[in-house]
Amino acid sequence: MSIEKFKTILSTAIPLPIENVDTDQIIPARFLKATTRDGFGENLFRDWRYDKNGGIKPDFVLNQDRYAGTILVAGKNFGSGSSREHAAWAIYDHGFKVVVSSFFADIFKNNALNNGLLPVQVTEGFLSGIFSAIEQDPGTQLKVDLEQQEITLMTTGEKEYFQINPYKKECLLKGYDDIDYLLSIREKIARFEQSET
Repeated sequence: MSIEKFKTILSTAIPLPIENVDTDQIIPARFLKATTRDGFGENLFRDWRYDKNGGIKPDFVLNQDRYAGTILVAGKNFGSGSSREHAAWAIYDHGFKVVVSSFFADIFKNNALNNGLLPVQVTEGFLSGIFSAIEQDPGTQLKVDLEQQEITLMTTGEKEYFQINPYKKECLLKGYDDIDYLLSIREKIARFEQSET
């Protein structure tokens, strides 16, 4: 599966200041029957967005018109629980390109990177500053520069550097999945095989 090339993102953000959000809260198990990645976004945070009768819960952040954007800002320990890849699919399918948190579960982080979703891990202080800025002004913008590995809170100009696996960074920037990457270096592989014979 080819993914969209990641470009620098300047966007407003949707705040979800809840800690320990697990993959079952991101996409409940009853929605895991589909075999393709399409359509999972409509059930993102399903039990928080809708009541048992399918009615919208107006208090939930994704249902509030004042918040919009392609960046989800979440509390500490986001993506814990089961290893379901569907959680990353649902977030990406809903339209998010970046998730910001002060800590991610490792399996979720890898699933996100494999599916074109950038997890940006920041310090708790920086995360708190983002939440405060969005609370004061929902129009607050964040800039995420993958090339420089920097996230900037545009209202104050504060920046923070974030870590990412160099291989995954290259794949995101070029829009490669693992197969695309191997195909891109097939000539190098062929030369190496010839040198070994």
